[in-house]
Amino acid sequence: MANYTREDIVALVEEEDVEFIRLQFTDIFGNIKNVAVTANQLDTILDNKFQFNGAVIDGYMQDHQVAYYLHPVLDTFTIFPWRPQQGKVARMICTVHKQNHEALEYDCRYLLERVIEKAKQMGYTFHVRPECEFFLFDCDENGLATTNTTEKASYFAVGPMDTGENVRRDMVLTLEQMGFDVEASFHSFAPAQHELDLHETQGVKAADDLNTFKMVVKIIAKRHGKHATFMPKPRKDFNGSSLHLNMKLLDTQGKNVFEDPSDPNGLSAIGYSFMAGILNHVKGMCLITNPLVNSYKRLMPGWEAPSYITWSAVNPASLMLLPPTNSSDKHIELRSPDPSANPYLVLALCLSAGLEGIEKGLMPASSVDERLEGLSEQQILQKKIDRLPKNLGEAIECFQQDTFVQTVLGEKISQVFLKTKKKEWDTFLNQITLWELHTYIDTI
Repeated sequence: MANYTREDIVALVEEEDVEFIRLQFTDIFGNIKNVAVTANQLDTILDNKFQFNGAVIDGYMQDHQVAYYLHPVLDTFTIFPWRPQQGKVARMICTVHKQNHEALEYDCRYLLERVIEKAKQMGYTFHVRPECEFFLFDCDENGLATTNTTEKASYFAVGPMDTGENVRRDMVLTLEQMGFDVEASFHSFAPAQHELDLHETQGVKAADDLNTFKMVVKIIAKRHGKHATFMPKPRKDFNGSSLHLNMKLLDTQGKNVFEDPSDPNGLSAIGYSFMAGILNHVKGMCLITNPLVNSYKRLMPGWEAPSYITWSAVNPASLMLLPPTNSSDKHIELRSPDPSANPYLVLALCLSAGLEGIEKGLMPASSVDERLEGLSEQQILQKKIDRLPKNLGEAIECFQQDTFVQTVLGEKISQVFLKTKKKEWDTFLNQITLWELHTYIDTI
């Protein structure tokens, strides 16, 4: 990560002929918001004096305040490679502050920073390596999104069968121009489904990078005449898209505290406790990690996504996986989140739950190394294996029952999320679907 000073930003804006600076922040639901400011306002920006009206931003509109300040994070300065090279456009990610310039307690980036600080006080730094899937679908004659594709490629396919190969190439090159380190890009399981794996980085930057990554993917896809979607399950006949999170903790000397060569799985007691903490709260976290009605169409048995709360070192379909790695890279992979989630809130909850597991010395139940697809629900219940919520309604109930998750998020975010998702669930329940019409209209 760059360590820019104020003087560095001023020099870069002048030397690179930057004309516009986009000040970006993320709302409670993970959506990037931004305002473009001309370079002649740079002093105002760097003095933390840029004010905006937050009255119509989701989650902010219910506050008594109207005016907020954007404080730019200097290290996030980057120039957009796809914009004109004369009068360039740059961006800085910002935190949101109140009128008295105190940090806004329900700014999601600030929330993650607070949890990262708690980990630091316990002697840990939080490292994350995200693996994110998405679909590239055709657009219609008006340039609008569809779920159509003529592609028939599958996992690790090559061109010309993989028709998105050149699109992914441009995405990777663009991300690298912006300072990203992309570890891998490839065609995923379903037709038109793709995956990009980002390099491991520390917690807040990982969330910054994920949101920027999603923006870049959509922009580059559009330039190729395609529509990129991070919708978890856009087609019933295709595997859904995941956001797998590979997590580990390092101590103050930079040593991986999850490493223990004497353990059969290579995982330390701290690592097991961290995993147990997440498993203990994963149902309550689902409203955040899987926030859409559509999210739960992905978490159904038979589609390679986890449905049950299990962990394993050998079963790739488990909720939490201990991938085989060299000891210094020992990490835990959480496989339930999907890319529609707010990465700041997801990482804040994962880290908080893991730290609670360490503080309480929790240990997970025994691993489940067998595939569960062939077992009946009764057989699974007999094994005392719990499952994730089956739909958004169940996720809402689990969230309401988990006071720890609500405490981590704070009263404001919890209230806004609950109110919004209850309304979304009620609206969905009132819909008459095509399936209902096709099934019943002629027979009832």
